[in-house]
Amino acid sequence: MPYVVDFKDVSTVGLESSPVAEALAGLRANEARYFRNKYDHVFTVSPANDAPEVIDRVSRILKEERDIVIGSRPLEATAFEVDGLRMDYVFYESGLSINVMYSIEDGGKRAVGFKLADGMEVPEELASRFKFARQKSKLAGVIRGSFFVIKGEY
Repeated sequence: MPYVVDFKDVSTVGLESSPVAEALAGLRANEARYFRNKYDHVFTVSPANDAPEVIDRVSRILKEERDIVIGSRPLEATAFEVDGLRMDYVFYESGLSINVMYSIEDGGKRAVGFKLADGMEVPEELASRFKFARQKSKLAGVIRGSFFVIKGEY
């Protein structure tokens, strides 16, 4: 069942099995606030079992672009379009959030972003490949993030 993420009253609904559920909920709420403020988009997520096509697409891009396989279990996912961009998000049990921003127009921005919930260690599959910058968020504490540009067509 889809869940509208509330960034005013942060909830761990759907994320309870994560050891960093509160921080992951803050990270998810931070994303919801960004899309509401920038695009007036309501950020809605579904349980991973209800969004296999999103998880498969994100997994395929990670594997084909950088030979990355995420070891953590996906908890939630969402896909939507805003302002000419197709956005895919997957939230993992470990506290990792992965988003794929894919411009619908040829030659536009296309990238994969990684964000780590406060208190989460950098996953082994990413640690040696990426440097993570820190940013502060009222909703999520300290978020660490990194990204790479997508080169292929998906």
